[in-house]
Amino acid sequence: MDIQAIENTIISLSNLHGISGFESDIANKICELFKPCVDEVTIDALGSVIAHKKSKNPNAKKIMLDAHMDEIGLMVTKVDEKGFLKFTNVGGIDERILPASEVIVHGKEKLLGVIGIKPPHLQTDEENKKTLKIDELAIDIGLDFERASELVEPGTSVSFAQKATSLLNGQITGKSFDDRASVVSLLYAAQKLSDAELDVDVYFVISTFEETNLAGAKCAAYTIMPDAALVIDVTHAKTPDNSDCAFEANGSLSYSLGPNVCTPLAKLIKAIAQKEGIDAREEVDGGSTGTNAWSVQISRTGVATAVLSLPLKYMHTPTEVLQIEAVKNAGEIAYEFICSLNKDFSMLEITHL
Repeated sequence: MDIQAIENTIISLSNLHGISGFESDIANKICELFKPCVDEVTIDALGSVIAHKKSKNPNAKKIMLDAHMDEIGLMVTKVDEKGFLKFTNVGGIDERILPASEVIVHGKEKLLGVIGIKPPHLQTDEENKKTLKIDELAIDIGLDFERASELVEPGTSVSFAQKATSLLNGQITGKSFDDRASVVSLLYAAQKLSDAELDVDVYFVISTFEETNLAGAKCAAYTIMPDAALVIDVTHAKTPDNSDCAFEANGSLSYSLGPNVCTPLAKLIKAIAQKEGIDAREEVDGGSTGTNAWSVQISRTGVATAVLSLPLKYMHTPTEVLQIEAVKNAGEIAYEFICSLNKDFSMLEITHL
């Protein structure tokens, strides 16, 4: 894939809807994308896509690469007497971004809605200073109680309606780049491997539930029993209001160091980045990396795991911003990561403690 194909694929995936626990539409699309470049694609009981590139070696080591497909969103809790929809969050959402958001309510029909707020002309001074809580907000779908109740019931998923679009300087904006941009990085690596004969089994896992409980990657790792894993996700990019503990959104990447990762694999990523001329900086995580690595690492008897991250602006909003070059760079490192372990797995005989 060239840069334009990468951008088009990210936009296509971003514009699909699949909040955590409701990922079936996005899973079907991902299956279509991976089928031409692997030997087998399946969807497991929790909805994760597992794309398997098989080795001819019956005793092959197993490498798992993970990126999650689910996105943050909302869920209807009640239809009130006037037809407005009360809701709760699914995943980590900043309540401040919700007023004036356009959403899609996935009822018996897809319904466009808005989350309204009292105009500033009518607000008191006290109201003007206040951030409204989720239970004080409602979705307006323009229907009365009777019709709204026919189409929407409690438990209905709600996603942001934002459409992805291109920005200047090789950047794009939209929703759910966390983590569908990383899905495209895995697709890039899978396409580069499509004609290769490997001594290792490679499993590309596009997992569900990361934004809520990490269950998709946890169960996939339990089933696959990988000998090594690479989790690709996003990290925080520098913005005018966030310059500390953040990374430049210029095509660079970060790799994690700390107890949630295998040190030899982190060193391998660093070496690959240097060889490929990719700017990859260390990100020190004293505990959980906040990614699926937290569950993959402790699957069964333990999995040597590494984390690679794409800097992302405005994470967990409908207007995330990403540098497309970072997606390609992550795909290159994922490909070289597989090739390196395909040649030599012995580095993992060294303890990572």
